[in-house]
Amino acid sequence: MDAFEKVRTKLETQPQEEYEIINAEIKHGGFVYYQEGCCLVRSKDEEADNDNYEVLFNLEELKLEQPFIDCIRVAPDEKYVAAKIRTEDSEASTCVVVKLSDQPVMEASFPNVSSFEWVKDEEDEDVLFYTFQRNLRCHDVYRATFGDNRRNERFYTEKDPSFFVFLYLTKDSRFLTMNIMNKTTSEVWLIDGMSPWDPPVLIQKRIHGVLYYVEHRDDELYILTNVGEPTEFKLMRTAADTPAIMNWDLFFTMKRNTKVVDLDMFKDHCVLFLKHSNLLYVNVIGLADDSVRSLKLPPWACGFIMDTNSDPKNCPFQLCSPIRPPKYYTYKFSEGKLFEETGHEDPITKTSRVLRIEAKSKDGKLVPMTIFHKTDSEDLQKKPLLVHVYGAYGMDLKMNFRPERRVLVDDGWILAYCHVRGGGELGLQWHADGRLTKKLNGLADLEACIKTLHGQGFSQPSLTTLTAFSAGGVLVGALCNSNPELLRAVTLEAPFLDVLNTMMDTTLPLTLEELEEWGNPSSDEKHKNYIKRYCPYQNIKPKHYPSIHITAYENDERVPLKGIVNYTEKLKEAIVEHAKDTGEGYQAPNIILDIQPGGNHVIEDSHKKITAQIKFLYEELGLDSTSVFENLKKYLKF
Repeated sequence: MDAFEKVRTKLETQPQEEYEIINAEIKHGGFVYYQEGCCLVRSKDEEADNDNYEVLFNLEELKLEQPFIDCIRVAPDEKYVAAKIRTEDSEASTCVVVKLSDQPVMEASFPNVSSFEWVKDEEDEDVLFYTFQRNLRCHDVYRATFGDNRRNERFYTEKDPSFFVFLYLTKDSRFLTMNIMNKTTSEVWLIDGMSPWDPPVLIQKRIHGVLYYVEHRDDELYILTNVGEPTEFKLMRTAADTPAIMNWDLFFTMKRNTKVVDLDMFKDHCVLFLKHSNLLYVNVIGLADDSVRSLKLPPWACGFIMDTNSDPKNCPFQLCSPIRPPKYYTYKFSEGKLFEETGHEDPITKTSRVLRIEAKSKDGKLVPMTIFHKTDSEDLQKKPLLVHVYGAYGMDLKMNFRPERRVLVDDGWILAYCHVRGGGELGLQWHADGRLTKKLNGLADLEACIKTLHGQGFSQPSLTTLTAFSAGGVLVGALCNSNPELLRAVTLEAPFLDVLNTMMDTTLPLTLEELEEWGNPSSDEKHKNYIKRYCPYQNIKPKHYPSIHITAYENDERVPLKGIVNYTEKLKEAIVEHAKDTGEGYQAPNIILDIQPGGNHVIEDSHKKITAQIKFLYEELGLDSTSVFENLKKYLKF
């Protein structure tokens, strides 16, 4: 779940069909804090769209390559502001604390900070809590004060290497929650927002397989948890002074096949952002009378972008899709109505269609798909098809707006998003049915989706391409081994392709944390043998493969470059061997490994990567790419 990790950027449509990326911003008091150029600035709320702002800190002082602000937190009385700063080519970050005065000055900086929040103690002193990240692991929590009473001390250390820690401040700022969790289990401690030096209070000791997240309102805790049957998320509540699990009372349950995307708490309402049967909903729960208002959102919408909102009267959010930039919506509690942003209507709403269909997997399970294509497309069987898949960690397939997807649809492509098991689109069980010794379900789902698309007249194998990033590479690589005839070309970014050797190397930073997803081949022979059945690297054989373009990053800590290089070399050897056996006239597939500098994992907005992938797909399918690159210039500043 991305329940408490708010989206870093938001996109705004411009009249000329351009879009821009807006870095993190936050409203506090009468000011808006945000990044302007290479500076952290603030302006009065009503002047936020003008050039009348105050510079608080120049990011160039950190001597980083193209830094950007990832997250901003303002101290309760606006004496300090903290900002987490990163670069596109690294996951490392620096947290800068600026003292707000007539002449703002940097008070401190901390390296490798992940999450951070401010609270105020009994003596009106601002206290910054933050987590320290080392080798992609967050195990340590620190608290710091500034000014005359400066100190910085370690507050908590998590000793289980498979767990990580992140901080979340409840919406009413009453409690700072310290969330300790792995992929399937969590434990939450409460830090009193008014007495942060007191010992934290444990809500419920970790129980294997039980996840829970906490909000607070009027001396009650609202707990989103999977405890009990069915093991899907439900909303429970208890008094804040009796937080243990035996006191939790069931408050609201979700329908079957429902994913809880986020939760937002207000004075008199709780708002749940949901995905049910591949459609988006908002449920508004009245806390005074326990009333529930369920709002079905427009069918074009595929994802939410949450707003860092402090207005108690309204709940604003954005809706987006892969081919349509975000659009603002606001639910007004006083009127009990949802209002949508008026003004420029995106032409894509009339020139494209979105379809939701299902494929039947080999065990009978129905797998949802989301399809986009031009409204006036004729003979879809002759159109190129780009299939997207992920299917891991209980995470939804990314369906945020991407300009390169938009121009592909405008150029006649069909886009298909396959929500296979292992992902989280239909809830926690959907994830459980595609992890550990059920990982092959995801492969069967992907195969069924592509065959269903072809069977219903969407493209054909010679025009079908497949794309994925990171863990999505497991299913793509497995399909290339088992059913390469379904595909013409594949693009992968930072793909996970050598599951067996990676999961047997406990020196890698994420191996222990990810045992719950892939299994433990070092100590469990059953897990080892099962991974061997689908691991892309282990199952390469001399046969015909689709052409494959791989983008990898030189210092990627999440997916080691060594595994990608080994996969590429072994695949090329297998193709050469197959070509020898096939004889003259055989056209071997193109296998391209593009190694980019830097230590980031996936760089979504890399113009170089986008250009290379589109060029590769068009060349492999023998299509003219002139118009697609002309259209892409409307969105990307090359």
